[in-house]
Order: sequence, then C-alpha cells, then structure tokens
Amino acid sequence: MTYPLHCTLLRVRIVLLIAAATGLLALPAVGQSSATTQRVPVLVELFTSEGCSDCPPADTLLERLDATQPEPGADAIVLSEHVTYWNHEGWRDPFSFDEIDQRQTEYVQRFGLQSNYTPQMVVDGATQFVGSNASALEAALVRAAQTPKQQLAIENAHWDGGAVSFTVHGPAGSNADLVAALAANATHSEVARGENAGRTLHHVAVVRVIKDFGSKAGDGRALKLSGGGLDHGAESKDPMRLVVFLADRKNGHVVAVAEQTLSR
Repeated sequence: MTYPLHCTLLRVRIVLLIAAATGLLALPAVGQSSATTQRVPVLVELFTSEGCSDCPPADTLLERLDATQPEPGADAIVLSEHVTYWNHEGWRDPFSFDEIDQRQTEYVQRFGLQSNYTPQMVVDGATQFVGSNASALEAALVRAAQTPKQQLAIENAHWDGGAVSFTVHGPAGSNADLVAALAANATHSEVARGENAGRTLHHVAVVRVIKDFGSKAGDGRALKLSGGGLDHGAESKDPMRLVVFLADRKNGHVVAVAEQTLSR
C-alpha cells in the first residue's frame, strides 16, 4: 500500500516517540551534545585532622568523590591536607605538618574568614564550605566544571632517590604560580586517643609534601619535589599521586591542574 509523504513522516515520528518512551532510543537532553562531554579537571582540597570528630564524614565524602566522580562535567582531582592544630587534643595526626596550616591560613585570609577550621573543603581555590556538606560540594563542582581551564601537562615524572623529578608544560606568561604536591594514594590510622579514639580512619590522596615553585610553569625546566613526608618505610613503596596546579596570584583561583600516579 502506498502512503502520502506526510503520512509516512507521521508514522516515522510515532515510531521514534515510542522507541524513546520505552528506552529503545536514547535521545540527548535539550542543549546537550550527543558527543561525550569532556571533563574539566577540578582541584578539591580537604583540610582535615584525625584529632577532630567532625572530620571522618568529610574524609568519607572525599573518598567517595574520588572513587565515583559523580559530576559528569568534572574530573575531580582530590587532596587530603592534614593540619596540626588539633594535635594538642590527645592525638597527633601522623599526616599533619606545618605547611598545610600555612596553606589553609592563606585561604582564611582570601575568603575573609575569622579563623581556620576543620573540616573545610576548597574547590579550585574559589569556593569554600564545611567539608562534609555534600550538596555544597555538588554545587561547587557544577560551577567549576563550567569554568574553562588552561592546559597543563606533566612529563617525565620519575623517582629520583628520595625525591620526584618532573617537567611541567603550561601556558607561557601565565599570571599564576605553580604548586606541586605528592600525596599518598590511600592511608589509614588506628586512632588510640583524642576525639576519634577507638576508630579506624581511612584517607585518600593524603598530602605528604607540598611546594610552591612560583612562576616556573611553561618553561620546561626540570623540577624536583622532596621532603621528610616521603620517607615512611613501607608507605613509601605504595603508589603516590603527583598533583600540579597553577594558582592565580591575585585571587588564588586554580586556573589549571593535572595529576599523575607514580609507583616505586
């Protein structure tokens, strides 16, 4: 049987609508490209302490973010940064060191806060909130994923004795400073005293060394990252994450970030 052209088009449209309704045809959402969306790298820092009873939920949230990457537009590069100012409460956090306190204090000043606190999350150096607030994290990731990043690449990263040598290629003439961190892929502690006494705490991407190299991105010179935090017996044999990022000198916002995992 022959159908008029408009009838044929109508029949095709009805078939497509039925297929879409029954899940046989995946139609892209309005404003969405059918091509896979490229994820924007986003730096998520968690300031935490094993001596703070409010921190374990934030540690868990960071670990879940790292494992599941729930925001389609964002590639979350996470860092767990342990502060020292809870160490006098009965438990010394074995992953804490002074440079982390100093880094958080810089954020306190930039955000106009009254004091340091834990747990605190900072996304791309631009947004801060209580580290266990999952809805605030989701909103910050969505915003960060909509902000374009500059290109940054790690090359020739390798262990060099007790240090890591690497080269970073970034935008020439960038008004930003290069910061690099080495982080233990995963750690845990059996806490014996303090507010978390009796608990086993798990962490991801725990910063052991962090250094501000200043304006050295893009020139291709070899850089080296070393420190006492890398010399911890069996832990030093585990994978480490090398995270490098560019922070705008005026406002501290992260304009580029890259990550590479290193094995011994």
